[in-house]
Amino acid sequence: MPESIEGAPVSYEKAAEELQYFWDVPFDITVQLGERRMKIRDILQLHVGSVISLSKSAGENVDILVNNRIVAFGEVMELEGSTGIRITELNVSD
Repeated sequence: MPESIEGAPVSYEKAAEELQYFWDVPFDITVQLGERRMKIRDILQLHVGSVISLSKSAGENVDILVNNRIVAFGEVMELEGSTGIRITELNVSD
């Protein structure tokens, strides 16, 4: 259970109530599909239609970051003609 500044436990209801002031604060969410290290000569040869292979295969989990911090993992899925991410695990270690 979270602790207040004084060290006494705070109820989740109270914590949620206090967080309501931050509900409309925007955060950048990034889904990291993979990475690739490339040499400059290879980057300069990229053109429309080029394919860059990534370090992750289809079906592997992707990282979900909020302000550059991993907060969850998910899998890529098709959703009504769009691409989406299904959250498979929350990262609550930090």
